[in-house]
Amino acid sequence: MRVCQTRVKNTKEYGKTLTAAKRRLGVYLSGFQCIFESKTKRYHDKAELYSYGILQSNRRNIEQVSDTLLESDYFSLHHFISDSKWDYRQAIDQAAIETSKALPIKKLTGLIIDETGTVKKGDKSVGVGWQYCGNVGKTANSQLAVMSCLSNGDFASLVDARLYLPKDWAKNKKRCDIAGVPLSDRAFKTKLDIAYEIILHQLELGTKFDYIGVDGYYGNDADFATKIDDLGLTYMLDIHSDQSIYLVKPELYLPEKKHIRGRQPKRLKASVQSVKVKEYCQGLEKCDWQEIQVRHTAKGNLKANYHIAKVWIWNKTRNTIESRILVIRKNKTKKGIEYKYSFTNAHPVQYTSKAIAYMQAQRYFIEHCIKESKYILGLSQFQTRKFMARYHQVAMNIIAMCFILKEKLICFEDFPLLSARDIKDWLAFVLMKRYSEIDMLILINNRHYRRQRDINYSYLKEFANVSK
Repeated sequence: MRVCQTRVKNTKEYGKTLTAAKRRLGVYLSGFQCIFESKTKRYHDKAELYSYGILQSNRRNIEQVSDTLLESDYFSLHHFISDSKWDYRQAIDQAAIETSKALPIKKLTGLIIDETGTVKKGDKSVGVGWQYCGNVGKTANSQLAVMSCLSNGDFASLVDARLYLPKDWAKNKKRCDIAGVPLSDRAFKTKLDIAYEIILHQLELGTKFDYIGVDGYYGNDADFATKIDDLGLTYMLDIHSDQSIYLVKPELYLPEKKHIRGRQPKRLKASVQSVKVKEYCQGLEKCDWQEIQVRHTAKGNLKANYHIAKVWIWNKTRNTIESRILVIRKNKTKKGIEYKYSFTNAHPVQYTSKAIAYMQAQRYFIEHCIKESKYILGLSQFQTRKFMARYHQVAMNIIAMCFILKEKLICFEDFPLLSARDIKDWLAFVLMKRYSEIDMLILINNRHYRRQRDINYSYLKEFANVSK
């Protein structure tokens, strides 16, 4: 059972590690100083101010960040984000390297990729347009970005975020000129292209990861998996329930011409019939499933039944038959039985079933990272319209997320339930001094007490069900 110290009597000792967070933040930001300096300009003081602002303000647009920092100048902060010449890519890359170095190596580390959308008004914000936005589950006037994080067990942080530029933007020179889109970024790229670029870039940076994880949009593209495999990387790609598979390896052949008249057949056919993964799943027996405990959660142990089998697919981009390891997860939810389907090249000879199940379950953490970046650090509240300003804000957001990850790791023994919100609240407190130290520690302590109580309740309930 997971247990953390709560209701510690000696409040002077409890939370002692966290009390030095402000000093560590200053040291951490100083490591980025060279990025915010040039031969003629120095922006490090503005970078520091902006970081303090997004960690204090409840809303993270520049005006309200400036209002929170009573001594700051709105116009200088606006210039820092909108017009200053510091390199956002270098800033994001340094945060990615710091994240890679900070993560523990006890478990497999995944480079998890997903996309996120932000609903917008008007048509001036760079990349905005009527497109499918997963956050609202429908087509909406929105901005889309492809994000990636490094995830290791319960610890994860964003390492890249790239704007998706729709075709009508890429083809419109005037619109790109107004938004300040660099010439090198105006070529249209699909979200699959962007995801593959992120993978190549992380390899070039030298960030350490053991596998690639993506959702069904990317996983259903057979050639995307093949390209990752060609790089010598392990992948765990979610797929849709209507994905076609072959249970035995088929041969591709060109059918003979049936009649004298008519055209010669040009379309290849497979020698055996394919089946949808959903249909294949329905035919499985009880003995075909294996129960695996994947990881601990706040609602008890994450356990599910897994089926792992070798199958084949037809990569119609290359007209080749390729092998895949099919991973199916079955678990009970309040809505009934839920299935999740994935393809991997992690062969059971090299990886245990538990390791394969662990990799499939890690995509949760990219969604968690995106939520933290949006709702704790304000990624969805940006009001800048131009390309460079948006990327500057994204870079500062990722830098702050990396610091939060480091604090979770540093304070883990003292605060095993420490969250991004806790760290933000603490830093807002020490920077603004609204409460006494003991009051703030008690506030966080009470929050952790409630979390631990809920966790213990879930585990005790699970234990009681097992005992029956």
